[in-house]
Amino acid sequence: MNSPHENSEEAPASLAAQKNTLKIWDLPVRLFHWGLVAAFVEAYTTHYLGATYFKYHTWCGYSVIVLTMFRLVWGLVGTYHARFINFVRPPVATAHYIASMIKKTDARHAGHNPLGGAMVIILLMALLAQAFSGLFSNDEIFNLGPLYGYVSDDLSLSLTSLHRQLFYWILGAVILHIIAVCLHVFFKRDNIVKAMLTGEKNAAGLEGVKEITSSRIGLAIIIVITLSTALTWLIYSAPKIENNF
Repeated sequence: MNSPHENSEEAPASLAAQKNTLKIWDLPVRLFHWGLVAAFVEAYTTHYLGATYFKYHTWCGYSVIVLTMFRLVWGLVGTYHARFINFVRPPVATAHYIASMIKKTDARHAGHNPLGGAMVIILLMALLAQAFSGLFSNDEIFNLGPLYGYVSDDLSLSLTSLHRQLFYWILGAVILHIIAVCLHVFFKRDNIVKAMLTGEKNAAGLEGVKEITSSRIGLAIIIVITLSTALTWLIYSAPKIENNF
């Protein structure tokens, strides 16, 4: 006979406390994280290589859009530690957490801490804005974004400028994120990189925290297919404009 919690998303805290590790991050969150890292690096690389790699740069942009949109949806319907309601905190609470960090009295969090939660939201919004602005861009030489036909040339140039400038802000946020990760790994001895690979975190200091028992992969696949289909329709239904540059 199956145990009462076998098919539940979360295991009872009393049982989780008996383990050395807790399952915190579901597979969709982990694939999203590393997929976004790869897409961001490849997008920069293909931009750096020049206009002849525009097609590949565009595909990286599509990947970023689907990934970020997926994470926004998953933040509402995903597993316990992936939901925004369980890690995004108001500014006052985040400020209190920063103060506790300075005093070195901050508590260990199973998922994102309040500061990390704020960074997640900032990065998602910035990446989504950058990727979508790229759909309307043009380089005034060879290439047009797939949605260029919806806007005027002046607006396209403004969105192109925004697309380029946002990269440096995002890069700065990414560097801050990497620094925070290094602080956790080397000073707090909390290997959050390994946790984002395996989905598991050391249970020490996380007494009473519930772990997940399901990654809800079927739901994640449905969301990705739906978002990919919607983006494909948006791109292929856009007005086709001949490049006159």
